[in-house]
Amino acid sequence: MLHLLHHIPLVAQADAETVAELAQKADLFEFEKIIWALAIIGAAVVASRVLQATLEKMGEGNAKRRLMLKKVASFSRVAIFAIALYMLVMTFFDAEEDKTALLGLGGTLAVTIGFALKDTASSVMAGILILVDQPFQVGDRVTFGDTYGEVTEIGLRSVRIQTLDDSEVSIPNNKFLTEAVTSGNSGALDMMIVIKFYISMDEDFDLARRIIYEACVTSKYVYLNKPVTITMKDDVTGMAFSTIIQCKAYVIDVRYEKAFETDVTARVKRAFREHGIEYPRVGISTAAA
Repeated sequence: MLHLLHHIPLVAQADAETVAELAQKADLFEFEKIIWALAIIGAAVVASRVLQATLEKMGEGNAKRRLMLKKVASFSRVAIFAIALYMLVMTFFDAEEDKTALLGLGGTLAVTIGFALKDTASSVMAGILILVDQPFQVGDRVTFGDTYGEVTEIGLRSVRIQTLDDSEVSIPNNKFLTEAVTSGNSGALDMMIVIKFYISMDEDFDLARRIIYEACVTSKYVYLNKPVTITMKDDVTGMAFSTIIQCKAYVIDVRYEKAFETDVTARVKRAFREHGIEYPRVGISTAAA
């Protein structure tokens, strides 16, 4: 009994130290600090959205400036949230007094994130690599798997692509580290468009080539600072023998990709109808016979 009484002061002291530690830790979650932390998060979200809206408005009416400002917006969002994260940490810790605690917290968070959020952490790292290495940029027309469209945002977790039917696809950044992605314009405003036309093998292909070339170079969407090329070959499409005439031309702005294709195709079809140029017929053509 006396032996137990002898240890009571030690137990009481240990309990007091534990309570003191808990109280010190509880100090991290003071009401004022929580309010300040929420204010930082809210300010970061608002600043990111306001900045994005402002840059988008500034980019309207100037295509080259639009692409540049989209890239600036991507980097700015990352910077805003990085600063917000730093301010949150500094809200709860003193950099000088709690240096050891900060290092310990950083190590603990790194291990925790590494195991619990492995995919998310790899996506964040991949997002940073994409922003630095730039295999593609905001505003590029890219093909990734079955998805084709314009890159609208490169975030820390995912890349957002707006398809041509106006759907938005979100793809985790780490996917781009292991799978191939094709960029149609690689940061440029213009982009090559390939349009194919099929005619019967016994039609006047020289006339067809001239019609297609004129339709391309006279389109209001064509970028004439780069060459317009017409190629031709014979092939079997389905069960029909045909001559394939292919036009390679650059659209002045990637946003007009489908408008350019539609404009050229419509005028070529009208000209083919006027000159009696027919499309491939099923079976062997008279020229092949």
